[in-house]
Amino acid sequence: MTRPHIAVLGSTNMDLVAYVAKAPQRGETVTGREFRTLPGGKGANQAVAAARAGATVAMIGAVGNDPFGTQLRSALDHSGVDTDLLRTVEGQSGTAHIVVDDDGGNAIVVIPGANATLTALSAGDKAEIASAAALLLQLEVPLEGVLAAARTAREHGVRTLLTPAPAQPLPPELLAATDLLLPNEHEAAALTGITDPAAAARALLSQVPEVVVTLGAAGSLYAARGAEPVTVPARRVTAVDTTGAGDTFAGALAVALCEGKSLPGALSWASAASALAVRRPGASTSMPYRSEIDAEAGATA
Repeated sequence: MTRPHIAVLGSTNMDLVAYVAKAPQRGETVTGREFRTLPGGKGANQAVAAARAGATVAMIGAVGNDPFGTQLRSALDHSGVDTDLLRTVEGQSGTAHIVVDDDGGNAIVVIPGANATLTALSAGDKAEIASAAALLLQLEVPLEGVLAAARTAREHGVRTLLTPAPAQPLPPELLAATDLLLPNEHEAAALTGITDPAAAARALLSQVPEVVVTLGAAGSLYAARGAEPVTVPARRVTAVDTTGAGDTFAGALAVALCEGKSLPGALSWASAASALAVRRPGASTSMPYRSEIDAEAGATA
């Protein structure tokens, strides 16, 4: 099978992760048991997830000219992601400050750093997007850059998958250039004001043709214009760290769709990938390889 080619425009961060029994409340100090420095960022995470799942992947983004920037580029290279379009700019790389509790839940503060410079596309960026089978987007870089990438993909008939995180109001022109929206249930509620995921998905179909709402341990819900909704259950696992689970799902789903898997099969295969990721600590470091996903999915998707 020819490997699909996927372009990713998004953030590249260094994750500074503290592991605690219970996350602190406001004004509270707790003692953690471990600290790790791990490569992350929603854009880089999705790029690594797609590359490990079997695609060729190009990353469009920015890192600082600091030690973190060097480490982040090296980590992407090591995972097989093309970093020719990953800019190095003056200043600090992006960082994410993450607290992970014993239930595998997390709370995150993101400081954009170099990611904030990604406001426009170069000619090389546009050519890369035009050559791809799919474009993965998220919202940890400026909306101007995200919108420019989505418009370029639309001009060239490239399928665009947008993860609307961190949750924020989205310009209608960005939604109009999105083929598949990938919110979690909280992001879907933030976009629509509707807490029921199925109802929120139906509401979003007035703005995008396809929606997949990820539901954590409850699986995922797919809705499309003119079609019956499809729910795919999640695999039962004991979560160690849920950081990056959604990005793993997005990257694997993009690969599955580009390879022509049926929608239920693609969702199930992506669910297998995220189930593997949550059993391990870290974000991009926890993401599974193709052989692992196939084994977990039973190679039936």
